[in-house]
Amino acid sequence: MERIKTKYLGLELKSPVILSSSGLTSTLQRIKDAEAAGAGAVVLKSIFEEQIMSEVAHVDSYSDYPEAADYVRAYVQENSLGLYLKLIEDAKQQCDIPIIASINCRRAGEWVNYARVIEAAGADALELNIFLLPTDKETSSDEIERNYLEIIAQVKEAITIPLSVKLGAGFTNPLAVVREIYYRNVKGVVLFNRFYPTDIDIERMSVKAGDIFSHSSELANVLRWTAFVNGSLPLIDVAVSTGVHTGADAVKAMLAGASAVEIASVVYEKGLDVIGEMNDFVRDWMRRHDFQTTRDFIGRMNAKNIPNPMLYERTQFMKYYSNHE
Repeated sequence: MERIKTKYLGLELKSPVILSSSGLTSTLQRIKDAEAAGAGAVVLKSIFEEQIMSEVAHVDSYSDYPEAADYVRAYVQENSLGLYLKLIEDAKQQCDIPIIASINCRRAGEWVNYARVIEAAGADALELNIFLLPTDKETSSDEIERNYLEIIAQVKEAITIPLSVKLGAGFTNPLAVVREIYYRNVKGVVLFNRFYPTDIDIERMSVKAGDIFSHSSELANVLRWTAFVNGSLPLIDVAVSTGVHTGADAVKAMLAGASAVEIASVVYEKGLDVIGEMNDFVRDWMRRHDFQTTRDFIGRMNAKNIPNPMLYERTQFMKYYSNHE
């Protein structure tokens, strides 16, 4: 595994393949299975802002516990928050790979204090999954972005462990948003969040769930923005999520500038063995191209390092189809 190790959020990963936040990372046994399969790290199944607020409401304020470790021990009870902390503690004791906690949230607030408790439980890093669905026509994109940055600033102030932010692809200018996140001393971003899909049943005329799994075809847009982010802001780490289903997909993401990739859909579809298959592909590809470490090729094809950055821009779509009438 030495050849394919990478560094993400300042953490040493034996593999660039991270098992992303999902039911696949919801128990200690599943985390141990992921490690055995070759995952470089795991992102725990998210705990939601609503869960935190509903349960912390029954506990005294965090300021009553000057020692975070004491607070953790006091609050490990039979509830989802306590169980989440226990999962972090157990995983850190029994696994060697980094354990990245995850919080899913929509707004800043008192729940942010819980991030401190996650750190005290032993999490190596925290992934912040923010989604503010812009359904109000009166809310400007500037206001939405300010809300994101307010949440990020509050969480960053609350913790000392590395923080990453998982972003959706719907921003007016993703690169500008990542720049503002970087200015707030955030270690990394995850591109991009794949939100719960909806569909319409035309016979029952009802709303139903869409395809919950991603596909390799979704990788193209993520590659574009990864290349731009890494080319413009090389000091913030990027993990590519959505559309990584093969070892070739992982290599593409890393060439564009990703330090790691996060996968879940393909594991649901094919099982944990796919992690080892991806690792083997990356390793073999590196040998064929004479790369000794992942540092030798991460970002090699970002928007700054290729001769013609226009290849990543939309105008190429028009040029392609103008020749295929």
